[in-house]
Amino acid sequence: MLPSPVSSNRRGTSQNLRKFSLSDLKRALNLLRARSRFTNLSIVVIAGCFCVSFLYNLAFIFSSSSHPLAAYTPPQSILSTIARNATLESLSHLVIVPGHAIWTGTQPDQVLDMGRWTLEEYQRGGGSYRISAFIEHIRRGVEITLKDDSSLLIFSGGQTRLQSTTTEAESYMRLATSLGLFHPDSERTPHESHFPRATTETYALDSYQNLLFSLARFHEITGRYPLQVTIVGYEMKRRRFEELHRTALRFPAHHFEYIGIEPSANEESARIGEVKNGYAPYKLDLYGCHDFLLTKRRARNPFLRFHSYHTSAPELRGLLEWCPDDAGMVYNGPLPWDIYE
Repeated sequence: MLPSPVSSNRRGTSQNLRKFSLSDLKRALNLLRARSRFTNLSIVVIAGCFCVSFLYNLAFIFSSSSHPLAAYTPPQSILSTIARNATLESLSHLVIVPGHAIWTGTQPDQVLDMGRWTLEEYQRGGGSYRISAFIEHIRRGVEITLKDDSSLLIFSGGQTRLQSTTTEAESYMRLATSLGLFHPDSERTPHESHFPRATTETYALDSYQNLLFSLARFHEITGRYPLQVTIVGYEMKRRRFEELHRTALRFPAHHFEYIGIEPSANEESARIGEVKNGYAPYKLDLYGCHDFLLTKRRARNPFLRFHSYHTSAPELRGLLEWCPDDAGMVYNGPLPWDIYE
């Protein structure tokens, strides 16, 4: 007997496969659609999170440089202790006398006494001619201020010596008061009346900070930034201030003046030292925040003091924190004196 043809079973099998395919195909399609919807939703959620994160980080990156001049109000606990002298709010000329040492005396006859000065080792040689230069800086700064009623004199310099309990700036102010410089036409008394257009900046650790911090201190006193800046110091430091510090702060050259006064003695070694230890390092590190110059700042801050200018001069926050890896890169954010150009 011949076997039954296979074709009849194939038809039955084909029908069963067709039934299986139709029923399972719907379930498979539904499953795929569900997975597709789930996958698409995940992509949308992840993409949304990425966009939010990207926008947030973008805002964070550019917030300090785009809006550093935004208004800032200190806490009421600070404001409640401050009452500005209304007569100082219209001042526009900043006169700076950077400190170079600390005078510990209290009487006029102690001004030239080297034993009353806290000096660096390199400042001790050569007699009193160097101290005479300090005094002449102070005298000239006071003279300029007395001649210009729109000026504010700031003695600048921190507590840079471990042996001293006061700052360079405070000692300069005490010396000027002791000599009666603020009231030259009146008979000096032990308790002279206060001269309101002179103050101190007590945190600067180097010449760059003398300039920057004095600008911030001017704002603390007057509530504004100066239109004109005059600095009284060593003639040998002129290039450092005019070519480097002023450039670093982008302060307009036609609103900036440097008055140089040298010691009476010929200090060739001091001029060589200025180039080696001052001008040349700042030319390489414009903001003094790397390696050699940063080490000098730390050495001059034995009492771990720090300033308040992030709060009191918020327009300078970007500049105060500027320390690029490229040490010669000039700060590119907005500054209050951009409008002077």
